[in-house]
Amino acid sequence: MNNMTRTGNDQASASASTKAPANGSAAASATRAGATSEGAVASRDLPAMTPPVDVIEDASGITLYADMPGVPRDKLNLRVEGDQLDIEGELTIPVPTDIAVTYAEMNRTLYRRTFTLSKELDAEKIAAEFNNGVLTLRIPKAAHAQPRRISIQAT
Repeated sequence: MNNMTRTGNDQASASASTKAPANGSAAASATRAGATSEGAVASRDLPAMTPPVDVIEDASGITLYADMPGVPRDKLNLRVEGDQLDIEGELTIPVPTDIAVTYAEMNRTLYRRTFTLSKELDAEKIAAEFNNGVLTLRIPKAAHAQPRRISIQAT
């Protein structure tokens, strides 16, 4: 069960201590890590759209899929600070200079989403891919949170 709560300015906070339904497993921790892609850092004061996100947990960690259509790779910014994972992307819509826009439904050009990561995740090992407007983050569980087999010694 994902504990998602919305915070101010279309920001969302998700407790990525994402508790799985019945099996009791939990997703992992964040320590300070720099999973940053190239690109300009967007201002925290600008209004932003919240990208839709799917969070899937398995025994070894969580995978996060964020839909950010129209964002080029160089305008995507990922940052982990403490236990906060920030995702920001600046939308670019090419408009020819000789054409004036008379109507546009997109009035915000920034995506922003913030997640709180549990102590069971290893933020040092976050892997990120960006393909066709979909950001995929793989956040593995820390070694102490991984399931392990205990051998029994004969006496």
